[in-house]
Amino acid sequence: MNWRMQAFGVALLCLMASGNARSSQDEEDLARIYGDVEVIALATGSQQSVRYAPAVASVITGTDIEIMGATDLDQILQSAPGFHVSYSPINFNSIYIVRGIYSETNPQVLVLINGVPITNLFAGNRGQGWGGMPVNNIARIEIIRGPGSALYGADAFSGTINVVTKTAADIPSTVVGARAGSFKTREAWLQHGGAWGNFNGAFSLEWKTAEGHHETIEVDAQTTLDALLGTAVSHAPGLVNTGRDALEARFDMARGDWHVRAGYQGRRNIGTGGGAAQALDSRGNTDSDRFNADLTYDKPGFSRNWDVTAQLSYFDVNVKSDLNLYPPGVTFPTGTFPQGLIGNPAVYERHARLSTAMVYSGFTHHRVRIGAGVNEGRIYKVQESKNFGVDPSGLPVPLASVIDVSDDSTQVFIRPHQRTVVYALVQDEWSFSPDWNLTAGVRHDAYSDFGGTTNPRLALVWQSSFTLTSKLLYGRAFRAPAFAEQYNINNPVALGNPNLKPETIDTVELAFDYRPVDSLRMALNLFRYEMGDIIRFAADPAPATSKTARNQGTQDGQGLEWEMRWNVTRTVDIKANYAWQDSTDETGQPIANVPHHKLYAQVDWRFLPYWNVNTQVNRVMGRERAVGDNRPAIADYTVVNLALRRKNVMDSFDIGLIVHNALDADVREPSPAPGFIRDDLPMPGRGVYVELRYAM
Repeated sequence: MNWRMQAFGVALLCLMASGNARSSQDEEDLARIYGDVEVIALATGSQQSVRYAPAVASVITGTDIEIMGATDLDQILQSAPGFHVSYSPINFNSIYIVRGIYSETNPQVLVLINGVPITNLFAGNRGQGWGGMPVNNIARIEIIRGPGSALYGADAFSGTINVVTKTAADIPSTVVGARAGSFKTREAWLQHGGAWGNFNGAFSLEWKTAEGHHETIEVDAQTTLDALLGTAVSHAPGLVNTGRDALEARFDMARGDWHVRAGYQGRRNIGTGGGAAQALDSRGNTDSDRFNADLTYDKPGFSRNWDVTAQLSYFDVNVKSDLNLYPPGVTFPTGTFPQGLIGNPAVYERHARLSTAMVYSGFTHHRVRIGAGVNEGRIYKVQESKNFGVDPSGLPVPLASVIDVSDDSTQVFIRPHQRTVVYALVQDEWSFSPDWNLTAGVRHDAYSDFGGTTNPRLALVWQSSFTLTSKLLYGRAFRAPAFAEQYNINNPVALGNPNLKPETIDTVELAFDYRPVDSLRMALNLFRYEMGDIIRFAADPAPATSKTARNQGTQDGQGLEWEMRWNVTRTVDIKANYAWQDSTDETGQPIANVPHHKLYAQVDWRFLPYWNVNTQVNRVMGRERAVGDNRPAIADYTVVNLALRRKNVMDSFDIGLIVHNALDADVREPSPAPGFIRDDLPMPGRGVYVELRYAM
């Protein structure tokens, strides 16, 4: 812990020297002069200005999303400081890289929808059937970089994302829209909001279908097998399989202190991307269904000095895949598979959560939050059909046909399991001076399967002057083992280990928010972290060819994040951010596949009444190969996006023209080592879309 104490000492000196104190009256004057539309609840559980929040935070509004022409959540997150979106070969699932923390399944970033986690137990992430998320019903996105387990528990590790959907306040009438363009993309949406007596309600429906981009993979995993065994069955060179259909429906109703929400996310025909085993699969696909509902009671002023919130939520998710892991004719030392290596897994999960929080403000200069809850999640059904078994060495063995092994514990890939989590937390926001605020908190989570974990946070915020806010932050977070890491069986590649411990991370940050004038905001954040007990699949002793999950290895990282928002004139706005990170593993080797540098810039110009043009530039640099991966270096790239909009055509219509990757750059995201997909994963080329919105 020595480095943390040293960092705190140095940072505290920086804080003390960074500006002049101001009075509480000065604070009020500043609020009147500057204002602050950027408010966030994610940092403490209560709404507050991003500027003074005890975290490194960002907010992206629905207006921001519309003017930038984003059509999926991933495109929005590319604009966030310190975020890079990469992709896995499997279904081209998104990987959110924050501060050099990378894994193929990406369980280290917690995603919430209206404050409720959408984490799947099986993979510990958004699910193998995530399939992206349309954006037309998003009111705002709150983002925290750094640890958040002291409030949110598991997986708020490198970052936390809260997607807030629209309510009646955001949809004052009926809105319909449509979008069509490249890759046979078609979208339509309907939104309605209003008041019915004492109720305020909103409903939205979004539909999207896309054939997907048609970039080529020249060499895949089957190419390597062909070369070893003298066969010729690979589908490479061949096209990536990236089509998908999406349906989203959401209902939101509020009355007084009560709020009920329900939603459905359906995904069909999600393409296999580069293949589940990095071998091209043009016929395979994945379907998923997600149902959610929550009932919230939120009563400020419940009694003298007490605010009370309680929430009951339910989340049901299933993911079903129909896959050719390897193409027809594939041969292993154990035999040949004329129909290919076929695997059709399906996982069904249920999650129920009950949480309560009470905020007490009766102590002078203190605001104390006390919370507790219980979460229960279970994989309640597993289905699998396949045409292979597994021999003692881990190699696939041909079966006579595709058979259903769902009830055969010697064949199925995982059995049903459940997990119960009970937690309690306490947090104190102490304004011990007109200019200083100290937030201290701790949360303990007790797991039924691997034990307990305690995670503290400490945040010192100094409102150094009218123009400068300084923050010194420390936090610990954890990532819970996924069920696939604990309980996978009969798998030729990855086997579970029920004795796993959670991954941990300790992070120290020094942040500055500088606003010299009302029209300009700049922020700088310096960070350092240590990760421990990293869960990796490590090779089993020969002659086995499988790998088993183990707590193995550490990672250290440091870096900086800078961002700027500048209202240059009444008609021109500029946003920019830059992130640098340097992360190494326990051997001192750089972490593979993550950008050392990322630069993003956006210019928005309202050049005529009702006309708006938005330009975005995203530059990704400095990604390295894993040790032993001798492929050429991963190429840097620059993507330029454009969006042109005309509002109030005939008083009711908005029209838009959106161009993604306008310069048709050759964008590649790294495929895993040792490089079965030799030339990495090709991303979409130029895409052009036309959009129409109509407000009734």
